[in-house]
Amino acid sequence: MISETDWKKKLTQEQYRVLREKGTEMPFTGKLLHEKRNGMFVCAGCGAELFESDSKFDSGTGWPSFDKAKKGSITFHEDVSLGMKRVEVTCAKCGGHLGHVFDDGSKERTGKRFCINSCSLGFKKKSKNRCTTTP
Repeated sequence: MISETDWKKKLTQEQYRVLREKGTEMPFTGKLLHEKRNGMFVCAGCGAELFESDSKFDSGTGWPSFDKAKKGSITFHEDVSLGMKRVEVTCAKCGGHLGHVFDDGSKERTGKRFCINSCSLGFKKKSKNRCTTTP
């Protein structure tokens, strides 16, 4: 298990605030918001594979949105902060806060919208025979 001191050394200040303190990055500022390459979105904290690139869509909300997660990669928690009831999404491997899931996604897909902080993600570009990580 990684200590909070080690998390602070491993992550940027913004990543620590989001992943470990359940913060939210400013909309339309994330480096992976417009990522369209074929590959895998991974947890910025531990590298666990979370979302396939074909599950990403543009919701117009300012955060990367996905309609489904890789099976077993995330956990759900009730979140009643900010005076509303939401469903928090965390990495199943390290417990890092990723964002929230809503039921307002495309009905042609899954109907879900995983609204994920870009700074809580990394990206592994899929090449012919392997994935390569992009920070």
